[in-house]
Amino acid sequence: MTNKVLLVAATAVISFGISVLVFAGWLRVNPPGITFDNKSVSKTAVSKFNSVREILKSQYYENVDDNTLIEGAISGMAGAMGDRYTSYFSKDKWQMFQQDLTGSFVGIGVMVHTASDGLLTVMEVFEGSPAKAAGVLPGDKVVKVDGKDVSDEEEDTIIKMIKGKEGTEVQLAVLRPSESNLIELHITRRRIKEENINSRMLSDNIGYIRIIKFDSEIARYFKDNIDSLTQKGMRGLVIDVRDNPGGYYNQVVSIADMLLPKCTIVYTEDKDQKKEYKYSDAKQLNMPVIVLVNGNSASASEILAGAIKDNKRGTLVGTRTYGKGLVQASFNLEDGSGLKVTVQRYFTPSGVCIQGKGIDPDIEVLQDEKYRSTPVSNIPQEDDLQLSKALELAESELRR
Repeated sequence: MTNKVLLVAATAVISFGISVLVFAGWLRVNPPGITFDNKSVSKTAVSKFNSVREILKSQYYENVDDNTLIEGAISGMAGAMGDRYTSYFSKDKWQMFQQDLTGSFVGIGVMVHTASDGLLTVMEVFEGSPAKAAGVLPGDKVVKVDGKDVSDEEEDTIIKMIKGKEGTEVQLAVLRPSESNLIELHITRRRIKEENINSRMLSDNIGYIRIIKFDSEIARYFKDNIDSLTQKGMRGLVIDVRDNPGGYYNQVVSIADMLLPKCTIVYTEDKDQKKEYKYSDAKQLNMPVIVLVNGNSASASEILAGAIKDNKRGTLVGTRTYGKGLVQASFNLEDGSGLKVTVQRYFTPSGVCIQGKGIDPDIEVLQDEKYRSTPVSNIPQEDDLQLSKALELAESELRR
């Protein structure tokens, strides 16, 4: 969610060193150093900062490295915003984050998320991936990596354990809802190019395009899929962004532009109330469009859904979306670490910021009870009530 966005890519150089903090006008030491403005930072805060540092260095039962303290302070500054999307990333984690955005990485070829039960759960298994060859299925829950229980570990930690050097092997123990015992899988890591889009023709020449994630090249692939389906005689289109967590802002804007007539796609607003609008041109896809959404459709997915709905260009089918109406920018720091910062809110064309609210579909359709917690990719097409409704609506519009 992150031109690099998320929104922009920039380089920020931050040099820290702790020795003596002098409070007078600007607080500073000879570079490298930390500076504070006495108009915004109290003497008490500075004194407390130094006191905590000295207590840790003198009283902690092991030796304390100042660089470790500074690293923790940097992470704490980002966390102090109270915004789950503003985060500091160490060098290793920043590399993982960048790889996830570009859609290319060394790993086993799955998309995962932490489910409501706290377990890392497979949402997608990429075609042609080592995970696919090893028998990993959507819905599998990772409980052990290389023999270590990871049921209580953070998502980032588990993902780092699963990823590794190309050609090496990782052993997973997964809990599969349909099985009573843990399943042991041995998988060889290799470089993966995520397939974040797929398409096919449904009945009555209704095209279907599923966007799994808005990666850095998805708009180009979306156009290729549109062209391919058009050559096959497509008369209507179902776009599926269910379980899509978002991605690049500029990519979803480009995709919306292909679908919409001349209109507002989205606009953003920063802390100074400065607004930036994105518009589509007059060229559009002239056929019925249905968009499938659910509670895991977030961020860029919601920009697309909001633009389609507010401009009355198509029909939303499914359940209420996630509700992420914030835009992040990413900043590369000089040591290879990075910072992701929420810099703007975005608004649908009608002026609604959906942060914490989500977007209601035009037609709500719940999945059958047995599929309520099943990843979309693991629901058989004949049992997918939301897709069936979308197809019905598209066919109905074509008969008008």
